[in-house]
Amino acid sequence: MNPTQPSSTASVGDTDESPMVGRPPAAVPLPAVEGVLSASQVEQTAGSIAEVQRHDGMIPWSDDGHCDPWNHIEAAMGLTVGGFHKEALLAYQWLADSQLPDGSWFNYYLPGIGVKDPRLDTNVCAYVATGAWHHFRVTGDRSVLEAMWPVVDRALTFVLRWQSDDGSVLWCVDPDGRPGRYPLLTGSSSIYHALRCGVACAEALGRERPDWELAAGRLAHVIALVPGAFEPKDDFAMDWYYPVLSGALEGPAAESRMEQWWDTFVMDGLGVRCVSTNSWVTAAETAECVLALDAVGRSADALLLFTWAQAHRCDDGSYWTGIVYPEQVTFPYSERTTYTAGAIILAADALSGASPAAGLFRGESLPQGLDLTAPRPAPRRV
Repeated sequence: MNPTQPSSTASVGDTDESPMVGRPPAAVPLPAVEGVLSASQVEQTAGSIAEVQRHDGMIPWSDDGHCDPWNHIEAAMGLTVGGFHKEALLAYQWLADSQLPDGSWFNYYLPGIGVKDPRLDTNVCAYVATGAWHHFRVTGDRSVLEAMWPVVDRALTFVLRWQSDDGSVLWCVDPDGRPGRYPLLTGSSSIYHALRCGVACAEALGRERPDWELAAGRLAHVIALVPGAFEPKDDFAMDWYYPVLSGALEGPAAESRMEQWWDTFVMDGLGVRCVSTNSWVTAAETAECVLALDAVGRSADALLLFTWAQAHRCDDGSYWTGIVYPEQVTFPYSERTTYTAGAIILAADALSGASPAAGLFRGESLPQGLDLTAPRPAPRRV
């Protein structure tokens, strides 16, 4: 099978004639965080994503930027919550149209040109399950979920080919077919959440995927109990909060992790550093950390970070990717990204409880899964 040719899938609403475009969901209130971000501002932010979206549905990072499927989905979820349902469906249609026969997507695409980076990133490929379940939770549109099911099924099947014996998932596959040498904690955590979303999709459609449940349980086990299994990336904020945001860590372990690294990554009054060694605050990391804090019930801290993130807001509702302090200059220079806007909308939804998917990153609506995180007792010697 030629991995460079997209697969053929059912339509999920790429034209005005699609029946799914003609059946808008019941009205869902837009998120609003009192005193911080109004519903009309959330709608404006979703509109800033739609402004960048290409006619074929692709959502690049920015007007002149590339696209990767993970951030494309993050932006699509922002469109869904922000009320841009036609545009969200077009984004999912692009994923269906561009999926490779083995269930994967390339790492980076350039609008109107083609593939920028042919590497296959397992986390990037898994996230479609999160997007599909999120769309269904917000809209209740079963027909879209049914159309997306083959896409989700192929994607997670591809990802689990690269699950190691210890439960972790290798982070990539090189263009020549060689797997990456190691797993990444952030990526494996996100895959864990995507697997749970995939199981939820299956159950909603009357299907069963016990293999996904087992894979998720094994993945949670290695994240919670074998941190040495992952390539060290302790300098990156995502490795701090993603095990919590994904639900792989819960309860006291999650609360302890958020407390342990707070002073390392949080710049008081400003937000979350992308990398602990630089005073570079990014709005996306700050918004995602809001989701992690919300998941462990630290509502006051979550609201505080969300408030600080508004320093990145532009007049058109878009958000600067990052700001360097104390210089207060944007970095990358003047870059405003669609995935940042999407993360802000998801954080606003979590804080306000506006949509039926507001609790997705708290684990609401997701199956509990197999608990393989407790260490197994040593075998008795006789």
